[in-house]
Amino acid sequence: MALSFALVIDPAASDDLRTDFSDSFRVIDTAAPALSVGELSTQRGDGIFESIGVVDRHPQELIAHLDRLAHSAQLCALPVPNREQWRQAVFAAAEHCPARGEGVIKLILSRGIEHGPTPTAWVTAGAAPDNTRVREQGIRVVTLDRGYSIDTPARAPWLLLGAKTLSYAVNMAAIREAKQRGADDAIFVSSDGFVLEAPTATLVLKEDGRYVTPAPNGGILHGTTQLGLFEHLGSLGDETAYETIRAERLATAEAAWLLSSVRLAVPIVAIDDVELPVDHELTASFNRFLLSPRA
Repeated sequence: MALSFALVIDPAASDDLRTDFSDSFRVIDTAAPALSVGELSTQRGDGIFESIGVVDRHPQELIAHLDRLAHSAQLCALPVPNREQWRQAVFAAAEHCPARGEGVIKLILSRGIEHGPTPTAWVTAGAAPDNTRVREQGIRVVTLDRGYSIDTPARAPWLLLGAKTLSYAVNMAAIREAKQRGADDAIFVSSDGFVLEAPTATLVLKEDGRYVTPAPNGGILHGTTQLGLFEHLGSLGDETAYETIRAERLATAEAAWLLSSVRLAVPIVAIDDVELPVDHELTASFNRFLLSPRA
């Protein structure tokens, strides 16, 4: 993402009883130094983030993203972001995304400087990469062992497995491993054989005419794009479900997709070298919906 805009948020201002938070933002030069060397986001990955897709300067699924940011903050014992302050920051940033086309806004909340008075928070905006090819042609994926069982998050909440943290080294390593195996992306599987999620996306399967996604437990992030798509499918009369999915079901799906805020709906053409059917017309209809303005 080529950054075109960035602003720093003063989280302390969120305690004020006000409706206009514009004076709690400070625009910064995207090419200039902005963080202290003591910043814990860079030293330890100690913080959380959200990536919001933007279409024609409209932030997509903003409510769901702000809900997930607040959930991550609670899991990480960070101050819960003031929803209205961050909403105003998002709309300020959206004005610097492409007027026509797709953009990306990132929200970052860090623990800040060790022993500092407040966390550090900032928002960036820029044009999104062109994902036309993968939306149309699809991707090959491999399954990778996530290294924990399906019940680990409930037994060890300090692992923060349900939070969208800045510590994405494992996620990026998984994508590199997938590419070394001749694939484009990965699907994490628990050590006891249950499907989880992709490193940066949510999995959706079509089985017997219904749409299924792994239940958002077991350390799975609840996908904002998947939520929007399921609401849309429900309005069309299609059946959707959250289920605990055994890995063996992947090879028998009628179709499968990875959903994320920036790539949107990307069809999976093969899992572990097992070819899957691809419904190009259905995928195109998903992406037409996902590219429409959505709250």
